[in-house]
Amino acid sequence: MNAQLQLLRRHSTPAKALAEPAPDDNQLRQILEIAMYAPDHGRLHPYRFMTIRGDSRHELSRVFGKAVKRRDPDVTDEYLKKQKDKPLRSPLIIVVVACLIESPKIPEIEQMLCAGAAAHNILLASNAMGFGSIWLTGDNVYDDFVESALGLADNEKIIGFIFLGTEEISIPSPPNPRIDEKISQWP
Repeated sequence: MNAQLQLLRRHSTPAKALAEPAPDDNQLRQILEIAMYAPDHGRLHPYRFMTIRGDSRHELSRVFGKAVKRRDPDVTDEYLKKQKDKPLRSPLIIVVVACLIESPKIPEIEQMLCAGAAAHNILLASNAMGFGSIWLTGDNVYDDFVESALGLADNEKIIGFIFLGTEEISIPSPPNPRIDEKISQWP
C-alpha cells in the first residue's frame, strides 16, 4: 500500500480491541524516533515519552482508581471499575508528556502543539507498522494526582495516553466530513 493511501485509512482503534502483540522494543524505539520528527519551533523537543506495559498497567490502574476517588468520593462502583479497567485494555500504553520550557521566543502553546504533533506521529508510525492505536485523554490526563504519581515535574503536562497493540477485529475507517466543508479561501 502506498503511503498516501495508508494515511487515508488511518483510524483510531477502540482500546478494548487491542491485544498482543504490541510493538517490541525495536519497533517501539523506531515509533518514538519517528515521533521526534514532529514540527518543533526552536528545536526545543518539548516532550518525552513514558511507556507502560505488563504489570505496570496494574499500577496505573490503581493510580486511576485513587484519582477518581479523590475527584469524587461518592463515585459509583461501576464508574470506578470502568476507570480502573482502562489501562488493562491494551498491551502497551505510551504517555506523551509535554515538557514546557520558559522561552522568550516559543510560547507554551507552540510547545504543547509540538508534543501533540509528536503524539500524532506515534499514531501514524504505529499504523504504518501494522499496529492499532488510539489517543485517549479525559479527566486522568488533567489530574494533579495522576501527574504526581507518574513523576511529572511542575513544568510537565500529560498530552494523552496512547494505547497500542494489534487489532483483534478489523475496524473500518469512519467517514470524514466532506473536504469542501473544511476549505475556504480568504478574503
